[in-house]
Amino acid sequence: MPALGLAQETGKLVRWLKRDGEHVEKGEPLMEVETDKATVEVESPASGTLTAITAAEGDDIKVGHSIATILGPGETAPAPRAVSTVRAPASPKARRLAEARGVDLAKVTGSGPAGAILEEDILQAGESGPSESPLWRAMSDNVTRSWKQAPHFFVFREVDASALVEDRRQGPNHVTYTDLLLRSVAAALVKHPRMNSEAKDVNIGVAVAVPDGLFVPVIHGVDGLSVEDIATRRHEVVERVRGGRLRSADVTGGTFTVSNLGMYGVDLFTAILTEGQAGILAVGRIADRVVAQKGAAVVRPTMLVSLSCDHRRVDGARAAEFMQTLVGLIEQPAG
Repeated sequence: MPALGLAQETGKLVRWLKRDGEHVEKGEPLMEVETDKATVEVESPASGTLTAITAAEGDDIKVGHSIATILGPGETAPAPRAVSTVRAPASPKARRLAEARGVDLAKVTGSGPAGAILEEDILQAGESGPSESPLWRAMSDNVTRSWKQAPHFFVFREVDASALVEDRRQGPNHVTYTDLLLRSVAAALVKHPRMNSEAKDVNIGVAVAVPDGLFVPVIHGVDGLSVEDIATRRHEVVERVRGGRLRSADVTGGTFTVSNLGMYGVDLFTAILTEGQAGILAVGRIADRVVAQKGAAVVRPTMLVSLSCDHRRVDGARAAEFMQTLVGLIEQPAG
């Protein structure tokens, strides 16, 4: 069972996409796994014959536990082992309360030690309205954990968006402001690896609103893509998010995040960090504003951006240097 998130301990096997005895190719869709965030299509890690399947559809399985074997030519299957399925621990009082209120313990996230379900968890689950979907609950848990664990600080800048507006006007119709910003962010992260969580690859998460919450799919290798390719990749991954057809790569490996609320008319906001990342850029709308230029008041299209940082990973001076580089790339893009 693969780990599809930093805090994931178990995964629910939704369905096998291949049968026991079938040949699979590396990278071919193998199974669908449900986490607390989404249902993800998991690719085969190797080529060969799928065999020794020990997990049934609907099982909750511990991360890292073997649930099948892929055999290469001449290999034989190992002796089968029992699958480690998981039942959420719950106190006796919580179990009685759940039974009385008709709450399914399998759908309750415990707040006690080792994820134990407590009475207050049952009460909260019973009071949850239609908006309290599994995705919303997962989002709530993730941002709460990040806010508590990471010492946040924020850096703000006003950016002249004239070049950005011109690039959008002259570029292909499918390229958005977000795509142009992703190009600049990726180039700035290459120059400031500490803001990229010291990772080798530049994999940027893009916050996407869905009806029952917020999801942050990841676009991999953004620094090596043209802006047209970035737009295509972003569109594809957003469509997979909204269609519930995510791949494992869509939810793993993120090194930085961009959240753009400009299309909603928002001028400025601050964002909560994605767990394990050093920074997240929050982008407001582009609007004509009066600014001072060579001692005169002029009207220019500008936007306000904020950078949220984890002070354990980066300090104020490094964040300011990153922001300076980013603003330069936005105001004077290399093309």
